[in-house]
Amino acid sequence: MPTSDARPAAFPCDLAALPASLRGGVVAIGNFDGMHRGHQAVLADTRQAADAIGAPALALTFEPHPRSFFRPDQPVFRLTPLHAKALIAEALELDGLVFTPFDADFAASPPERFVDEVIVGRLGARQVVVGWDFHFGAKRAGNAEYLVEAGKRHGFDVTIVGPFDDEGGETISSSRIRMALARGDLALASGLLGYRWFFEGVVKDGDKRGRTIGYPTANIALAPECELRQGIYAVMAEVDGERHSGVASYGRRPTFDNGAPVFETFIFDFTGDLYGKTLRVTPVSYLRGEEKFDSVEALIAQMDKDSEEARAVLAGITPVSGLDTRLMFG
Repeated sequence: MPTSDARPAAFPCDLAALPASLRGGVVAIGNFDGMHRGHQAVLADTRQAADAIGAPALALTFEPHPRSFFRPDQPVFRLTPLHAKALIAEALELDGLVFTPFDADFAASPPERFVDEVIVGRLGARQVVVGWDFHFGAKRAGNAEYLVEAGKRHGFDVTIVGPFDDEGGETISSSRIRMALARGDLALASGLLGYRWFFEGVVKDGDKRGRTIGYPTANIALAPECELRQGIYAVMAEVDGERHSGVASYGRRPTFDNGAPVFETFIFDFTGDLYGKTLRVTPVSYLRGEEKFDSVEALIAQMDKDSEEARAVLAGITPVSGLDTRLMFG
């Protein structure tokens, strides 16, 4: 549990603005893209170690993702952008999610500078927790073992958490989760994440074609690098703190214009205005691939079937974990 109700939480918090009350804690360091079960093992050790010494438990991450910085023409599909990480960190009962800009100066910094300026200087960390494959500093010169030696010099402890395998003995990784989403395999993605994957976006003004066929949709443009399989999904959607069920299409609308991919969500039994609002969408089940229909009437008939199937799927939805309960049902 968090160490003190009097200590302000920070979700997220720029490292440069870290409150003094959150210094001197136990800090997990990593990219944490996905905040998957392997990451959760690191964060659980962080929370436990912080509770043992009465210190804050923090996670430190980097913005943007280092891979996107080094290869801007090939940005990585972010499973959990910063705000999503913050939501999950709070659900895991950390005291804060801290981020530091990953820019040219940071990328060129030697490992010892990261230790001196970040771990010791800004965080004042009493203990650092990292995964077994953690690297940092220019040319990835620093690793977990380097941190252990640096900790001896600077007076902080280091815990190294080993790889986390799934029930089949295969190591859980963000890459495996991205591949699962690219196949539309939401069950596998959820099993690796330990919760149902979700995304957030601002509902944009569309051509309002859905209204004319009885299916008004909330349209969100996902990042161009998003690898989610295009098709039809049963979804849960949250707006203004209220959760709703629905059916969604992610794709190019081949029956109409074959344009840029858009995630279009039809929320069941909802009549409010969603334009300009932030919608959190959780794809629950992949129903079918995107199709081109010979007529609008044929499209509507299929959408009716999709809606019926989505309602049936969502009627029996249950949490996949305690974390999923807090994120999706809490």
